[in-house]
Parts: sequence; C-alpha cells; structure tokens
Amino acid sequence: MSVTGVRRALSESVSGLPRAFWWLWTSTLVNRLGAFVATFMALYLTLDRGYSASYAGLVVALHGLGGVISSLGAGVMTDRLGRRPTLLVAQTATALSVALLGFVHGPVAIAAVSFLVGMASNASRPAVQAMMADIVRPEDRIRAFSLNYWAINLGFAISSVGAGFIAEVSYLAGFLIEAGMTLVCAVLVFVKLPESRPERRTAEPGATEEDSVSLGTVLRDGRFMGVVGLSFLVAVVFQQGYLGLPVAMGEAGFTPADFGMAIAVNGVLIVVLQLPVTRLIEHRDPRRMLVVSSLLAGYGFGLTAFAGSVGVFALTVCVWTLAEIVNAPVQTGLVVRLSPVHGRGRYQGVYTSSWAVAALVAPLLSGFVIDRWGAAWLWGTCAAIGTVAALGYGLLMRRLPADADTGRGTGAGTGAGPGTGAEPVKPSPQSPQSPQSAQSAQSAERTAQPAEQTV
Repeated sequence: MSVTGVRRALSESVSGLPRAFWWLWTSTLVNRLGAFVATFMALYLTLDRGYSASYAGLVVALHGLGGVISSLGAGVMTDRLGRRPTLLVAQTATALSVALLGFVHGPVAIAAVSFLVGMASNASRPAVQAMMADIVRPEDRIRAFSLNYWAINLGFAISSVGAGFIAEVSYLAGFLIEAGMTLVCAVLVFVKLPESRPERRTAEPGATEEDSVSLGTVLRDGRFMGVVGLSFLVAVVFQQGYLGLPVAMGEAGFTPADFGMAIAVNGVLIVVLQLPVTRLIEHRDPRRMLVVSSLLAGYGFGLTAFAGSVGVFALTVCVWTLAEIVNAPVQTGLVVRLSPVHGRGRYQGVYTSSWAVAALVAPLLSGFVIDRWGAAWLWGTCAAIGTVAALGYGLLMRRLPADADTGRGTGAGTGAGPGTGAEPVKPSPQSPQSPQSAQSAQSAERTAQPAEQTV
C-alpha cells in the first residue's frame, strides 16, 4: 500500500467520531499506560513474596471475584445513576486500593486488598462500554470499539516493558505509578466527559415502559446468555497470558523482564494490526470470525507447551494475539447489538461479568494444573477449551437473525439494533442526553417481557 493509501486508511479509521469519544479514548490510554497489577501480580506473589503458584492463583481469583460482584452492581449503577458518576467512583476507588496493595504484606491482607482492587477496577467497564455505545453512531461502533481496544494495547505495550524493569527494582513503585495514572483518568472524566445516558421517557399509554429492564430480563435472554457463556470460555483462555504464562516462565527460569518482553508483543501487534484487520473483518460473517478467533486462541496457547526460549514464547503470543484482534470488536459489537438502549448498563455488566468470572476461574485452573501436572497440561487444556468455544459459536450464531450472519450494513459486530437495523440516533456531543428516536423500534423487536420493577 502506498503512503497515500496508508494516510487515507488512517483518516477513515479515525474520522467522524465525536469529541466525547476521544476524551474517553484518552482516559483509557492513560489508564493502560499505568497498568501494573493485572500484569505482574502473579510474579509479585511468587518471586518477590515467595508464595506458591496455588496461592498466587487464589489471590488473583479473589481479584476476579471482586470483579464479578462489581460488574453486576456497576451495570445497575450505570443505568440508574449514569455513566459519568459510575466512572468517577470506580476510578477513584481503584487508585486508592491499588496504592494500598503495595503496602500490605500478610497473606490475608494481600488477599483482601486484591479483592477490593478487583471490585474497583472492574466497576468502570460497563460504564465505558455503555457510554461508547451512547455517543457513537451505530455504523461507527465497531471502529470505535477497535480504536478503544487499540488504545488499551498501545498503553499495555508501553507499560509492559517499562513495568517489567520497574518490577526488578521495586514492585511498590509499580503499584504507586498505577494509582497515580488512575487518578489522572478520574480527573479527565470529571473535567471533560459529559453524561451520555439516554433520557428516559414513558412509552405510549397502554404500553410498558421502555426502560423496564432488570437483571432478571438480562438473565432470561437465552441468546444473549449464550454469548456470555462462550465469552467466558474464550476469556479463560486469554487470561492465561497474564496468569499461567508468567508463572510457567518464572518456573522455567525466565526473569520478569523476559516475560515483559514476550507479553509486550501482544500489545505491539494489536497496535500495528488492530485497525487494518478491523477494516477487513467488519463486514464479514461474524460466526466465522468468532469460530476462527476461538481456535486461534486455544491453539495459540497450546503451542506454548513447545516454547523453550523468549523468542518462541513471543511467537506463540503472536498466534493468540491475532485471535484477540479478531474477537474483541466482533464480540463487543455483538453485545451492544443484543442490548436494549435503556438496558445497556445491565447488559454490559452481565457481559463484563463473564470476563470477571473467568478472572476468578482461570487462576485457580492455572495454579492447580501447573502445581499438579505441569504447564504442558495447562496449554493442552487451553487448546481443548478453544475448540469447545469454536463449536459453540458455530451453533449459536446459526440461531441469530439473518442480518446478523450476512454482515450487511452495520452487521453483527457494529451494534445494530436487536432483530433489525433500527438504532437510536447518536446523541450530539453538545447534547449528550438527547432523546433516542428509534427506541420504540428496538423495544418492538425484542422479545416481550412483563412489566417489572428494575433492579
């Protein structure tokens, strides 16, 4: 591709998005530039504190348990109180708890504070995803989600290398840096981001209220819960990049800097490939994309069983990173597509909980398998889970409406409304709470639910 073609592709990737999105994007980037705990917790506990892999798995699992609880609660807060207040509370609490984690030393205290960090850090995710869906036009959503994921990994690629060397000098410094960067994010949210929650309005006389979406409504949505279940399986596999991989490399004699260099490949590849790959897949069959990404994830980690050098570890990271690049925007867009406008917070909360539950289960799985049978068995298990997830996506996506499979227009990955292409009008950046003109069309297309008290 010529320089002119590259410039045109870049311009098309970033143009047309509202200013509020870019402030949200900046907040995400700053947050990931300071990331430390999620990446180096396992090494901190096993190498610096001398605990076993099983204990490290338990602590990281408690971190995940906190995320499970807060994901559901934050989803409700996002719909009831708003996206902005939820983000402010979550990011401030994250900064305080991460700083505290650097100063506690006893095994019980570390476990307890890790649980609090998990609660605080996961609470922002439903709000971020819901706000992004609010402020970005339906046809631009897959691009927006890709850009946001690109920011996450740009920050991660930079922070992984730097944090690896910081960890060799002082883990405490890493905790404090993350706390400070998270506070910067909270300031950005407070100063620059307006509330984006759509205005609630009462439906026509004799009809149910459009915002009568409860957690029960979400849990009874069988199609959506199928997506959540498969997301959980894929998340369990991806979690091993930050749990099983560092422990296995540590036991094999590699240093934190070695792990930092290997895992940084993940972020670098996403920074380089996320946008061009998104341009290739955004209108393709989402079923095929999700099946392929699940297989690449499972067998990418499976290949880790044959790694014996930093270079080979980095090569396996390349394989499952490609799975991430494909899976992230398609999966996230599908969740928005299946969510009613006034239930976005709750739907995103339940979806986010699949990753939080995976963060709870994955460390227990990796610690147990590595301690009992060795890392090779863990990588074989990842290959099996990826295969099961691929089969599940193949079956589930056949049951979706025809437009989800064809990829026409906005497609399944771009946030089209449930059952049809009808979508609410994008709120203007100057008036983020403007009414959503197609709410009734979305409600009519969803399976009828009895009127009930929202959670």
